[in-house]
Order: sequence, then C-alpha cells, then structure tokens
Amino acid sequence: MLTYNINLEGKTILVTGAAGFIGSNLVKRLFQDIKDIKVVGLDSITDYYDVNIKYERLKELDEIANHLPLRETGESPWRFIKGNLADKALIEQIFDDHKPAVVVNLAAQAGVRYSITNPDAYIESNLIGFFNILEACRKHVKVEDGKGSVEHLVYASSSSVYGTNKKVPYSTDDKVDNPVSLYAATKKSNELMAHAYSKLYNIPSTGLRFFTVYGPAGRPDMAYFGFTNKLREGKTIQIFNYGNCKRDFTYIDDIVEGVVRVMQHAPEKQNGEDGLPVPPYKVYNIGNNQPENLLDFVTILQEELIAAKVLPADYDFEAHKELVAMQPGDVPVTYADTSALEHDFGFKPSTSLRKGLRAFAEWYAGYYGIAYS
Repeated sequence: MLTYNINLEGKTILVTGAAGFIGSNLVKRLFQDIKDIKVVGLDSITDYYDVNIKYERLKELDEIANHLPLRETGESPWRFIKGNLADKALIEQIFDDHKPAVVVNLAAQAGVRYSITNPDAYIESNLIGFFNILEACRKHVKVEDGKGSVEHLVYASSSSVYGTNKKVPYSTDDKVDNPVSLYAATKKSNELMAHAYSKLYNIPSTGLRFFTVYGPAGRPDMAYFGFTNKLREGKTIQIFNYGNCKRDFTYIDDIVEGVVRVMQHAPEKQNGEDGLPVPPYKVYNIGNNQPENLLDFVTILQEELIAAKVLPADYDFEAHKELVAMQPGDVPVTYADTSALEHDFGFKPSTSLRKGLRAFAEWYAGYYGIAYS
C-alpha cells in the first residue's frame, strides 16, 4: 500500500464541479474529515439538468461551512465561485488568488446521449476547460525550491473510455483507443493531455475512471433517477438492450472515499535513465467490481421505491416497462477491475445495490414530499 505524501490539513483545495453530484459530496467529506481546510468551489451551474438540485447542494455546503470555525488564517473554510472552466482568465485568477495545493477537476459536460446532439458543450467544457486547468497547474506547480502551490491534480475520467472492449473486467492496462461517443473521446483526451503535461512539466496527476455513480441527490439524467420520475408519473420506462445491459453501479460514498484517498498520494516525481522526468501520472478505476443486470437493477429500484412510499404498494410495474434495443453510444457492459486501487490504497467499493438504492429512494421521498399510504 502506498504511503500518503500529501497532508491535506491547513491546505487549500480547488474542487471544480462543486455543485455537482460528486463534487458536492466530496466537499462535505473534506469539511467533515480535514482540519483547517479551505475549499474553493467552482461551478457554472449549467441547466443540463434541474438547477434546483445544484442550488440545494450548495445551500447544504453553505450551512455546513457556516458552522465550521474560521481557519487559522482567519479565512472562511468555503468559497464558492460561479464561473466557466472555459474562461481562461477566471481560472488563472482563481489560482493566483487562492494558490490551491490539490486540484480536483470534476467539472465536465456529462452524458453519452447528450453528446450526440450537443457536441459543442463537450468541446468547451471537457477539452478547452481541462486545458485551462492544466495550464494553470503548469504555472503554479510546486517545485523543489518551494515556489508554486499545486502538489497534485486529480481529475474525473469515465468508464466510457473503454468503449466496446470485449475483455472484462476493464483494466487500466487495456487499450482504450476506440471510443463510441464524443463524451468518451473527450475523457480519453483528458487522460492524454494530463499525461503530456505530467511529462513536460512534472505535474503529478491522477485520473479516476468512475463507473455509473448513483445515490441521494444524484444526477436526474441518470437511469435510476429518470426511471423513478417516469414510474411516479405513470409513464413507461424503456430498458435498453432488452434488459441485457450490465452496469457496475458505484455508490456515491464509495466514490468519495476513493477520491479522498487518492488526493493524499501524488504520483512520485522521478527521473528516468535518460535523466528526464518520468511522468508522475496514474489512472485508476473506481467501480463496484460487481456488474448488475439492468433488469435486476430496476426490480430492486421498484421494491425500494415502494418501501419508501414513492410508489404505491400495488404498483403494476410490468405494465410500465418496455424492453428496447441498444441506444447509439451506449455499451452493453461496464465492469471495473479495481485491483490497482485496492493494492495502492487498500480500498474497494463495497456498498450493495439494495443499500444504495434504498438511500436514494428515501432521499427522493423526502425531497419531493411524496408518501403513499
């Protein structure tokens, strides 16, 4: 197991996508666990999905921060900035003003199907925006003489980079040269760009390939949330690939646990035989390592929605489901090989699907004020 080489206490952390599902949960966890931390959150609050959920997440972060003591410097532990990753001047200003020690780039235009009809959003956020983060890290990377602040860049990649790879489980050693969506192509591009910057400028960077993240206050565009909305409205849900899809569903708390551990170990800087830097660069999968059949998934979801009284006890589920063909850009299976994460950080996601969907169903019932008798 790796030894942590970054102490987060008293440090400033930049989290992009802080109003997002993973970002907001990460900020909560940092406030909970790390003493005297300062978190700078950036988010553009796009309307890709319901912005009310994003503002609700930010409201919760504000309330938590307001109950935390001021830092030893007298600063508040929380600063939120509404802005776009593609705004190069803004990104440079944030780095100049706050001098983050660890940068966690979670901001991105997400979604496979949306990328088919709205490609511009992916180029702006996922490529131009990520380039701006890399450039800012280059200018602020911490060097041996003590100058600079950035000790580690951690960024979100995606299981989508594996495309239609036939070999399972997916390993970070596998070739991922055949993306089947623009979203996947941008995420693979992020990994390539980070590798180049790590090599050229000795910037320690770690990419995390997330596998189907779910949980309370999650993204409404994800299947489990969309299914719930439609079932509640009496509409029919479409189950793709005739129910033969398998997904490695990963509960949000497991994702955050993995991110926090990874943040605390930057890939080591070292020189190769040629005297030039070996890129301080790593990529890990974070997935449940236990793919679930989509039909089994929706059955458990239905049961937990009934238990949480989101749906009535006599709900006719069979009358509200339709088995359909695969959608463009989708893949039939996602399955994470997490052995590298286990070896290096002693951690493997383990939350059961039923436990995770129960937490979601109970949150949904509370958030939308639903309760069938």
